[in-house]
Amino acid sequence: MLGNKNAIATIAVKDMNVAARFYEGTLGLTPLPAVPGVLSYKSGNSTVLVYESQYARTNKATAATWAVGDDVEGVVKSLKAKGVTFERYDLPGTTQTDDVLVSGKIKAAWFKDPDGNILQLVNG
Repeated sequence: MLGNKNAIATIAVKDMNVAARFYEGTLGLTPLPAVPGVLSYKSGNSTVLVYESQYARTNKATAATWAVGDDVEGVVKSLKAKGVTFERYDLPGTTQTDDVLVSGKIKAAWFKDPDGNILQLVNG
C-alpha cells in the first residue's frame, strides 16, 4: 500500500528561527512555500518538515538520513567547515575513519541539529 509512496522526514525543534538557520544555511536545504507553524524543505526528491514541539530534544535515535553517494567523506568535510560536529558510535563489526563509520561497503556519519536531533549521512 505505501511501498510506492514518498516518505517525509518530520523533525521536532524548540526554536524555528534557529532551525531555519541550520537547515537552510548549514545544510543548504531549499525552503518550500510556508505552511503556518511548519518549515518545509526540498532535499533531493524528498521533503523535510521541521515543526516546533514541546517534545523536541527527546529523540535519542536517528531522525533523518541522507543518501549522499560515494562522497561521504567530502560531505562530512564540507559540513565540518560550517561548524557541524560529528558523533562517534562504537558499533560491532565496524571501523571508524575520522568521522566516518565503515562496515564493509557501507559508510555512514552522524551529526546533530541544534536541538539534538540525530541526522545521518550514508553512501548510496
